Amino acid sequence: MPKPAPHANQVSIELTSPQSVNGRRAAFQSLWLLVRMQHAHEAGADVVRLADLRGEVSDASTLRMVVSRAFRDFKAWGIDAGWGEDTQREPRFLNAERRSQGPFWLPAAEAKRVRVLVEGRAATAAEVASFLGLRSRASRQAAGSPPPDAVHLQDAAFWKQLVASQQAARQGRLMAPIAGEKAGENAGGNALESIRLAGTLAATDFQRALVTLNEAMLWRRLGDNEQARRRLQALKKQRLAHHVAGNDYLGAMECIVSAWCAYTARDLPLAQSLLSGMAEDAVRALVLRHHPDVRFEWCNLWALACRSRALALAADDKPAAAALAEESLQRFGEALAAAFESHSFDAAQHVAANMGMAAWLFDRVGLADLPALAHDGNADTTRRAVQWIAFSEWLCGHTDGQGRSAWNAIYLMRIARGHCRPERQPTLVQFRAQKPLDPAAISKLAGPLADAFDAANWPARWVQVAQARLADHQAGRRRYPGLQHCSLLFEHAWYAAHAGELKAAEQSLALLREALPQLVPSDRAYFTESWNDQLPAELVLEAKPPRRPAARRKPTSRAGVAR
Repeated sequence: MPKPAPHANQVSIELTSPQSVNGRRAAFQSLWLLVRMQHAHEAGADVVRLADLRGEVSDASTLRMVVSRAFRDFKAWGIDAGWGEDTQREPRFLNAERRSQGPFWLPAAEAKRVRVLVEGRAATAAEVASFLGLRSRASRQAAGSPPPDAVHLQDAAFWKQLVASQQAARQGRLMAPIAGEKAGENAGGNALESIRLAGTLAATDFQRALVTLNEAMLWRRLGDNEQARRRLQALKKQRLAHHVAGNDYLGAMECIVSAWCAYTARDLPLAQSLLSGMAEDAVRALVLRHHPDVRFEWCNLWALACRSRALALAADDKPAAAALAEESLQRFGEALAAAFESHSFDAAQHVAANMGMAAWLFDRVGLADLPALAHDGNADTTRRAVQWIAFSEWLCGHTDGQGRSAWNAIYLMRIARGHCRPERQPTLVQFRAQKPLDPAAISKLAGPLADAFDAANWPARWVQVAQARLADHQAGRRRYPGLQHCSLLFEHAWYAAHAGELKAAEQSLALLREALPQLVPSDRAYFTESWNDQLPAELVLEAKPPRRPAARRKPTSRAGVAR
């Protein structure tokens, strides 16, 4: 059917790929923003805010570029779009330097000129909503008609496989065993293979999108941000191309996993910008308020970002650091409540350990006198931190099939040697004269939670604790992502050197050297500085550390504490 010729004063937008404006190919982001503004005008919302763009056509790091390109395209299309809170002003009088801050809107006269088409005919409200990734009331099925994602008996196979993948992830079997593992052992039993098998069984758009989301979450846990972001891009396309049942949840989790990727890359402004945009978005804010799993993820990650910022500011701006530390502990508390609201011991054990480590780190940088830490005057900060981490470990032991957490061991080994402050680059004699807390002393600090540290998983020496977890990783029984693996290697090297086992320490440092390139620069710098300054000079001489960065800086306390 030939497309109707557009009126001379009209702007015709074709939503079907390849998208076009007045018959000419158009940049997707620019066209999306124009349709979103026109949709907002018709819905009575008037404006489109930056938060509406984040996670849909861009992320916080590229928003300015996307907006600039869009307004250049609008000018070429003859559209006068506006920005700012005052929607009554004429766009030609607005300050272009503030344009990237939004919000964006179409004057009524401009909105009337826009015609949105699908294959040449006027687009329905449901089609526009599907293109924009919005939930449309007009797209709901009429009463009595079967829903598009009706439950079928064959769905049971998909859900069974999805559960198998999630269970494998909880147990630490994230991907295929390392090279050299016996063929067939754990075959098909790891999370990555299981989620991909679930993808072959998915029969609906929602199931396929759920597989994509879970795979993105899995790659994020594995520390592969590039793969995680690829799956997030695939999820975005799935959500924009189809009106997917559960779209609000998928959109919220897509935003959170994107923020996790930013946090893992140590881009804290981007991580918090994505989370803020989610909280400010009307639809996603409702999901955040009423879905405890989403609320847990949001609060836990926000708290981690605040913790990192507080630690970085503590030396230069203590009041600002204290405010951030207080907010971090408050959000950890909200995350813990959300975890128990959703009956998730797995989530609870993560945030309990995060809270304990936060308390200890804040004490280390002079932020121990926080109101959130002042409710129990009889407990010192180290005891409080150990008890929270012991609670996390206790939860691990009481979750069916839950593997023991490497983070808990890493945290406790750091706390155990935390009061040891030798001279920089100590001799072996000076180094071995230090007296870190042994596992028995840590268990005593745990008090009523000491039963979390059973002898099978917690040997009598820290070097054995680290060895056992590294052996699990090497044998493929567990797969620890880069930061956890490097942290275990360094802790093993430290405690082996303290026990006089220099050859074992050298072996771990050799493996650490090979693993460091996969970390982000700030985490590499932490291990490089710790290697150069904290280990005995004799060991440093034999196991030559990586070179320090050209612009040397004080190592932060956040490396090795991401979770």
